Amino acid sequence: MKQIVFISGKGGTGKSTLVSSLSLLVQNKMLADCDVEAPNLHILLQGEILKKRDFFGAKEAVIDSSACIKCGLCRKTCRFDAISEEFEIKPMKCEGCGACTLVCPQNAIKLEEVKTGETYVSNTSRGTFSHALLDIGAEGSGRLVTEVRKNVNAYKKDEEWLLIDGSPGIGCVVIASITGTDAVVVVSEPTKSGQSDLERVLGVAKHFGVPAFVCINKYNLNLKVTSEIEEYCENNGYPVIGKIPFEPSIVKALQEFKTPIEAGNKVITNEIKNLWARLVDEVENLKKA
Repeated sequence: MKQIVFISGKGGTGKSTLVSSLSLLVQNKMLADCDVEAPNLHILLQGEILKKRDFFGAKEAVIDSSACIKCGLCRKTCRFDAISEEFEIKPMKCEGCGACTLVCPQNAIKLEEVKTGETYVSNTSRGTFSHALLDIGAEGSGRLVTEVRKNVNAYKKDEEWLLIDGSPGIGCVVIASITGTDAVVVVSEPTKSGQSDLERVLGVAKHFGVPAFVCINKYNLNLKVTSEIEEYCENNGYPVIGKIPFEPSIVKALQEFKTPIEAGNKVITNEIKNLWARLVDEVENLKKA
């Protein structure tokens, strides 16, 4: 199964709209939303949850009050001020480093796994869909992304494609989303900040050796910057496989929980079809190289 991940240097570029549109056009595929901190692909897919599990992606110190002699060594050692004067753990501050467990003379402190999110596998009319949600204030988002991708394998049959809606930015969630995939599609906007973010996220893909392609969304809002992005991509070997025009009706369609495909926007539909055809050709060429 070939894995294609769609990412962006910033939020709001239209990445999820593109993936949800492709979910209608691409046959024989599975879907995953690796934006675990602010997932929204499920809103457009509207599937039925097949499996829901709590995810334990971090550890937190726990003090046994019956064994604690309140010597204060743990408080002096903790760099994160996670232990109160009453010798209770402050959950939002504990990093689970375990330093307190090493210095406690009574062995009154231990690390326990804590829930940091939830994973879901849903059945949709467009294919099996793996997604998750990180708990508020929780850490370990990269681990949760890895779990989302692992869950896909448990339900895999003979699907040819996995379409992954990745996270914006260049952090650990992005790295966890793109590692081991067959190709990255970076969705960008024709603004100076969008261009800068595009270059940064392309750098991440290059560092991890994942072939990268570019889609410029709303390209006609600033043709000058679009031209600059195309020039940068050409000079650095990143094929621009799609240029989607700005279309105000897309906003209205999304407000009605519809993709541009479902809204009957032929111009946008044709552009997305062409993007996918170009991407398939590029991925096939990579296999031959």
